[in-house]
Amino acid sequence: MRFTAEHEALKRTTLQFVQNELNPYAEQWEREGQFPMHEVFKKMGNLGLLGICKPEQYGGLGLDYSYNLVVTEALGTMVCGGVPLAIGVQTDMCTPALARFGSEEIKQEFLAPAIAGDLVGSIAVSEPHAGSDVAAIKTTAKKDGDDYIINGSKMWITNSLQADFLCLLANTSDDSPHCNKSLIVVPTKSKGISFSEPLDKLGMRSSQTTQIFLDNVRVPQRYLIGEEGAGFRMQMMQFQEERLWLAANALGMMEYCLQKTIEYCQERKTFGQPLIHNQVVHFRFAELQTEIEALRALTYQACEAMLAGKDVTKLASMAKLKAGRLTREVADSCLQYWGGMGFMWDNPASQLYRDGRLISIGGGADEIMLGIICKLMQIAPAKR
Repeated sequence: MRFTAEHEALKRTTLQFVQNELNPYAEQWEREGQFPMHEVFKKMGNLGLLGICKPEQYGGLGLDYSYNLVVTEALGTMVCGGVPLAIGVQTDMCTPALARFGSEEIKQEFLAPAIAGDLVGSIAVSEPHAGSDVAAIKTTAKKDGDDYIINGSKMWITNSLQADFLCLLANTSDDSPHCNKSLIVVPTKSKGISFSEPLDKLGMRSSQTTQIFLDNVRVPQRYLIGEEGAGFRMQMMQFQEERLWLAANALGMMEYCLQKTIEYCQERKTFGQPLIHNQVVHFRFAELQTEIEALRALTYQACEAMLAGKDVTKLASMAKLKAGRLTREVADSCLQYWGGMGFMWDNPASQLYRDGRLISIGGGADEIMLGIICKLMQIAPAKR
């Protein structure tokens, strides 16, 4: 990856935004279990941070994905993970398929306002019985005149209570599980949509997550993204961006936690010397930094392959797998060196310990990543 002056400028802009507009309020937002998404997203839209690799004709910057990667990594330096996650849902999870396959009409109606920060989006794929197993979803969208009538339920939906629209995956036919699904834009003000109370999560506390219920929700068929029946394939494509986003964001999160822990260990004295002077401590920091750099190299390699038009399914799956596991390792090691302070709720290491755990679950669990990697390595047993 060769970063240009424009890469560095976007990075500085993002770091300044995190420092000035996000971190001062992180503790309050974590405590309240939400943050003012429309206000924050509008500020980001004004800075051009919500459409970095989206087409210029819809308000995006028209840059390649490497610029998005730089911004994503910089967002990871926020004190908490919930707000960056909500941003990632907007930029890398609910809008890629809309930008790539949506009609001109729905791009103007939903994509352009999302890039500007005027609309908040959410991705509605998972269901109570179908998380990583996307093919098992049961939500249906049946034709009625010029409309779809949608029935079902979606679970663990980030941004849902403040979202203006959903990018929703539903079964639109009785075909095979991989050919019967479609992606549909569903405005959240549609009659028949209701939400549970915010889910009480282990981490990512500042991002609101709920279950969504859809009872005879009527939306026009023109809100279909791409072709009917191609939803599963489009969602698999979106997953690659989501997984790279998670890996890049994790790099920023881990760097932030590690640096804060190093600073603490330089100041904290035990038995007459700074804690970091113990070889077991500074050696461990060297190991962790090495692992982070290895993940960075893998993530950047996947990005370069994407820019070259290659299939990045294997590399993106590897990066996400490693990111989830390394985040846990960094959080656990750093927490230990804070001692009793590390067991406090507002400690940087305990924050990463809680927030980072989602990386091995969301966007496909570790076991799904391993299955994908084995399949592409051609070492997985053939299905019976």
